[in-house]
Amino acid sequence: MKIAISGKGGVGKTTLAGTLARLFARDGYNVLAIDADPSMNLGSALGIPDLPKPVTEHKDLVEERAGMPMGMFKMNPKVDDVVGMCGCTGPDNVKLVVMGTIDSGGSGCMCPANAFVKALLRHVITREKDLVILDMEAGIEHLGRATARGVDAMIAVVEPGMRSIETVERIMQLGKEIGISRYFAVINKADNPGPVADKLSAMGIPVLGTIPFDRCLVEADLAGTPPIDADCPSIQSIKRIKEKLEEMFGENKIEKNE
Repeated sequence: MKIAISGKGGVGKTTLAGTLARLFARDGYNVLAIDADPSMNLGSALGIPDLPKPVTEHKDLVEERAGMPMGMFKMNPKVDDVVGMCGCTGPDNVKLVVMGTIDSGGSGCMCPANAFVKALLRHVITREKDLVILDMEAGIEHLGRATARGVDAMIAVVEPGMRSIETVERIMQLGKEIGISRYFAVINKADNPGPVADKLSAMGIPVLGTIPFDRCLVEADLAGTPPIDADCPSIQSIKRIKEKLEEMFGENKIEKNE
């Protein structure tokens, strides 16, 4: 199963991504968590205090694999060993790779680092046997057409408010252009999800579940404690979302540890 989680900043997508990763891992799945958000907060949601060095900061490796003379670069650099080289293992044996930010230097996205990151994402989505959870930024810039076809579910985290809903609509429009067809939403921080659910339904986006406002999540974040370790009440809502994902995509698409 390959899951990409996106949404406007601050809506709780990293909390959802990290908690889902830990829940799946506790059930015996091989889980690879990819932090593709420039804020790089997924490690704290997983309970990994010392983050691995971001992929884009392995400059010698990027240059060796993706760089070419005369300012040119390889579009398909070797990346099949990067997870082992640049990642780390955290609680419940969740593997984490941090993509990092790309310094375009005024040249837009056409640079070796961008080509390297896109190739790595393409590899983990289309070739890796692990259950992959991507914590994306609000856009989907890192996803190309080949990568998008391998995504089983694009989940947008939405909180009550039109800006959050408008972000979801923009993500869906961009995703359709590159071939993503399975969209879902999770409504967060909503004691009354009805109005938001109605708007999402009108947009044709099924709601996987609702996470009520939970002060425990706020306190856990301030303390730097993963929500799953703080045993916040809202974890039960995320467990139900996990179970729905399993029901929809089936055991045949997910490999468990034997």
